[in-house]
Amino acid sequence: MTQNQNTPESYVAAIKASGLSIYDEIPIGHPTLWIPTPQLEQLLQNGLQGISLAGLPLRTRSKVVKESVSRVLGYPIPKSFKKTQPRFPGQFFDTYTQKSNNLQIWNEELSPSRRYVIIRVSDADEITRVKVVTGDTLAILDTTGTLTQKYQARCIVGEQQAELISDTDTAQLAPFVKPGIDLAKIGSPITQPQVGGLLPVGEVFERLEPLIGKQFPDAGADQERNRGAALHSLVCKALGYATYQDDGQFPDVRHQLLEVKLQTSPTIDLGLVTPESIEPLDVPMLNGVQVRHCDVRYAIFYAQIEGGNVTLTHLLVSPGADFFKRFPQFQGKVLNAKLQIPLPAKFFAQAEGLPD
Repeated sequence: MTQNQNTPESYVAAIKASGLSIYDEIPIGHPTLWIPTPQLEQLLQNGLQGISLAGLPLRTRSKVVKESVSRVLGYPIPKSFKKTQPRFPGQFFDTYTQKSNNLQIWNEELSPSRRYVIIRVSDADEITRVKVVTGDTLAILDTTGTLTQKYQARCIVGEQQAELISDTDTAQLAPFVKPGIDLAKIGSPITQPQVGGLLPVGEVFERLEPLIGKQFPDAGADQERNRGAALHSLVCKALGYATYQDDGQFPDVRHQLLEVKLQTSPTIDLGLVTPESIEPLDVPMLNGVQVRHCDVRYAIFYAQIEGGNVTLTHLLVSPGADFFKRFPQFQGKVLNAKLQIPLPAKFFAQAEGLPD
């Protein structure tokens, strides 16, 4: 079984066989023991849904949730849970049990690569939904300016409508790319990247360049996510996928390690991680090589909004490692004192395979 054919259940079986505890560290992207975020969400959704927490004191409720999570993932339940950061170091995630959509994270900053398991509880104190996101995804969801740090860059377009900042991928990613792939036959936009299934950055640029001049209806200034979804749909079709899918995880087109950004102003919000970061990315290793944030490719579309339509006017494509060669980084970070993130109304409905 290859790294990209693992079923959620195969990770559980491997963890059980390993004898590891929730406190034993596993390298991000390990082909059999590290559970990628989509599979982690699926396991916890199926395993936790329906568990009742009714009548339990807060401390007992927290313990029951942690015990249930351990059991679902194949880990032995510890006699007591240590106060580590995060609470589940082995798979690098924290759990948050939520009745409301106001997520509060106490006494620490968001960690870009840490996973946040957000568990929805009904008014009857029954677990109904589970959503798993990384810290950099939570940063994108924040609309209040309460995050403790955000990175930003500036996009100034020139006379050239299409720019390929670098025509080569990073040295670490280059051995795994292949030109001329028919993407409709080998995957969907949200499947994990695989050896021989990644287009070179230059071909990504060539396939997206015809989108310049394309239009789509404007969903309104308060509907950035809908604008983004319309663009992502065009991108998936231009790349050659048979379907459009978006699970809200970074990067947008995971199968191509491609992050897509729509700019109607010069300020590019980058969240908690700079594109040139060498931190590991939460995807399976490629032939034992861990993918990093700097290996991700960025497609920046600049657009104008007129007459109720969004018109794509410019395209700039760059590997993350070369991003700041073209887009100047704002100095410093946006600093704030507290951290409360109001989750979007359909946040839990975005869990893969769940209805709205």
